[in-house]
Amino acid sequence: MKKLIPERPNGNSLLREWTGPQTRDLILNPGGFGLGKVPERYRPTATTQSVCGYCSTGCSLEVHLQEGEGVNLSATKEYPVNLGMACPKGWESLRVLEANDRAVEPLLRGSDGRLRPVDWEEAATVFCDRFKKIKETYGSGAMAWLGTGQITVEDLAFLGALGKFGMGFRHGDGNTRQCMATAVVAYKESFGFDAPPYTYQDFEDSDVLIFVGANPCIAHPIMWQRVMRNRNRPEIIVVDPRKTETAMAATQHYALEPKSDLVLFYGLARLLIENGAIDENFIRNSVDGFEEFAEFVQSFELGYVSEVTGLGVEQLKRFASTIAEGRRVSFWWTMGVNQSHEGVRLAQSIINLALMTGNIGRPGTGANSITGQCNAMGSRLFSNTTGLIGGYDFLNREHRDKVASELEIDVDRIPDQNCWAYDQIIQGIEDGVIKGLWVVATNSGHSWIGQKRFKAAVEKLDFLVVQDMYHSTETAQLADLVLPAAGWGEREGTFINSERRIGRTRKVRKAPGKALSDFNIFRILAEYWGCGDMFKKWDSPENVFRILTRLTKGRPCDISGITGYDMLEERGGVQWPYQEDNPDQRQQRRLFEDGRFYHPNGRARMIFEKPRRLPEPTCSAYPYVLLTGRGTSSQWHTQTRTAKSEILRKLYPKNVYVEISPTDAERLGVKKGELLKVMSRRAEILAAAYITPTVKSGQVFMPMHYEETNLLTNPSFDSYSRQPSYKHCAVSVERVS
Repeated sequence: MKKLIPERPNGNSLLREWTGPQTRDLILNPGGFGLGKVPERYRPTATTQSVCGYCSTGCSLEVHLQEGEGVNLSATKEYPVNLGMACPKGWESLRVLEANDRAVEPLLRGSDGRLRPVDWEEAATVFCDRFKKIKETYGSGAMAWLGTGQITVEDLAFLGALGKFGMGFRHGDGNTRQCMATAVVAYKESFGFDAPPYTYQDFEDSDVLIFVGANPCIAHPIMWQRVMRNRNRPEIIVVDPRKTETAMAATQHYALEPKSDLVLFYGLARLLIENGAIDENFIRNSVDGFEEFAEFVQSFELGYVSEVTGLGVEQLKRFASTIAEGRRVSFWWTMGVNQSHEGVRLAQSIINLALMTGNIGRPGTGANSITGQCNAMGSRLFSNTTGLIGGYDFLNREHRDKVASELEIDVDRIPDQNCWAYDQIIQGIEDGVIKGLWVVATNSGHSWIGQKRFKAAVEKLDFLVVQDMYHSTETAQLADLVLPAAGWGEREGTFINSERRIGRTRKVRKAPGKALSDFNIFRILAEYWGCGDMFKKWDSPENVFRILTRLTKGRPCDISGITGYDMLEERGGVQWPYQEDNPDQRQQRRLFEDGRFYHPNGRARMIFEKPRRLPEPTCSAYPYVLLTGRGTSSQWHTQTRTAKSEILRKLYPKNVYVEISPTDAERLGVKKGELLKVMSRRAEILAAAYITPTVKSGQVFMPMHYEETNLLTNPSFDSYSRQPSYKHCAVSVERVS
């Protein structure tokens, strides 16, 4: 009988399939009780399905119930996303709910500086009194919230509507700013709406797949399994300075100099144009700005591109010819593109390649941004932060009227200006403008770039509220008030994944102690604030979902044809758009199949700009480039949840480490496991040396999951998306004697 263990000790592979007479019981309990009898409390009596609450893949999990409570998980075989597969995080989703540091009652910081338990009445009263005092004293511009892509669509909508329309918060943003803002802006400018065009079937239909700054083997392992199902013997191209796990499996790897991507793609565009490898008919019918773009890229001649990127001329020619010869070419990117000082223009350089070669709107094609969090797409459309709820625009009076009418509120409650982005909110705290901050389901004290700056800033606040499922996060430990929230599996709602698929997530356990779902916390706060009547119809997540379906009618993200949660379950999730008047019944749907885009003239736009200088180049004092990213598939973001699983903890190193090349390790005289001092202009940390040829000399890599990493990173931002540039800063490295 096979053992249910990862195929590789670093957690990169999927769990093996069980065989044998005890298959049913044992597969429900990965890493559990060996080969003996499964304890009675883990034997299921029924099952239900729920979309996973980690990454944006949106896998469906079978939740195995005993007396109505989830006791174990397996992967849903028929769901069109994961097709019976799940990664280690998904398998362990229930275990992390049992941690002993769950927030089980509200906590209020007393005059002695300690957090003490209080009841919900006192917590809600303090919340409202303190924020109202800030508003009365300093104005609505002194209040802000930071949300997340980890809570449901319905929770996001409630938070955004309550914060801005009910309580009058001036500013609100979310940690989606850290992962997807670049793609959002790029799509809006190029396509006319934030519209990832693909479906996961495209992983299997392409004959050329190009991954830019993306490591799906680690970050999105089920998506990578879809690539492995491709029967077209595809060319798999990886553009990444590191030889990542995905690069090792590729047919072509282009290990360019960090942040030289924009020059690379402009150079490839020039080669394709010179060789006539463009779709003139598609350009003529569907694209604006091509002639100007073709003239612009003439200066990116081969020698210059080779010098900047570090790639050979023949490599560049091979790359271009692979694109030219492909019939179905798909371009995929994640944080290596988005988290850049010029990420928007970089994303648009990829979009431009897809447009000029006609690789969009057909099976196996597309300019495809892979989302980070389970509901980042829901955050983009419904969080009511930097865009008006439902994909509308705060600056458009007709949009404000439509939202006010649908929500049955006074239009004057809807701001007619955009609010500040995440980094501007932090700057506002530093400047003494923002006095009160509400942090919901995110751990900014760990994840924000140049972490010391965030922690120093919040010390200036009059009032910090953290709403989270754990009281132990770095951010909760800074709070004046902690509100205990339910986690995945303890709440109802929907998530929207990377391919625009809306899926249901279910409550299969009761939250511990006095913890409540975010949805019910918002209901309580609305009542105590005095705006409960505004949300009297927001009495259940499903009713809010129905409100949102009506609200989107006529928009590119129109989901007015979705009748409710039952429909989502029956159809294996539904991709937007799904219009009431013209429903498309197909389970796999791409955007732009007709060559029409969302700009008023129906055409896409080619947008480009001269590359910018690096915010922090290397120098003699800081000669190394620090790269950051995912460590293993068993870790998630700040490890708030994954560190609670004994099984997941065994699949990755406990302490922070730094990957360094053999050449640099030899020069420093360091051996594997010895401590290195890594220093940037902002901090210095100690990390264990991991010597590997996957990083080049002059570069080091650290996983983002460890708190120490963001002590080092440089708080620079894309000027259009305001997304932080996590992937590049200058550091020095020394052996600890």
